[in-house]
Amino acid sequence: MKIGIGSDHGGYLVKEELKKYLQTKYEVIDYGTDSELSTDYPKYAFAVGESVQKGIIDVGILICKTGIGMSIACNKVKGVRCAKVDHLEEASLTRLHNHSNVIALSANKSIEEIKSIIDVFLTTPFSDEERHKKRVEMIDGYGA
Repeated sequence: MKIGIGSDHGGYLVKEELKKYLQTKYEVIDYGTDSELSTDYPKYAFAVGESVQKGIIDVGILICKTGIGMSIACNKVKGVRCAKVDHLEEASLTRLHNHSNVIALSANKSIEEIKSIIDVFLTTPFSDEERHKKRVEMIDGYGA
C-alpha cells in the first residue's frame, strides 16, 4: 500500500513521528509541510487529494490542529472521500461504510492514539455491501 501524508505547521511534528512509524510497514510519500513555520493547510490537503484522485497513492493521511480544515479542503477534490476522525470506531466505520480514501486527524491527540486510529483505518476494508456501494456511488456521482 502506498500512503500519502501531509500536514500544515500545526501537524508537522505529528506527521514526522507518523512517517517514521508508517515507513516500517508501507511506502510513504510526504507532501509537506517541512517545518513548523506558518503555512496554508489547503495546499497540502489538495496535494494529497489529487494524488489519491490520480492513483499515485492508495490512501492519504492529513494532520492539522483540528483536522477540520484539512478535511474540508481535501473533499473539494473529485473522487476523494476524506473523513475527519477522532476515535477508533469512526476509523473503522468510515472505511466499512464510506470507503474513505483519506483520513484527517487532529494533532492534539497523543501519538499512540493517532497510531491506533491510523492502524484501524489502514487495515479495515470496505464492506462491499450493496447499500454501501450505492451510497458511495451517489457521493462520487454528485456534481459529475
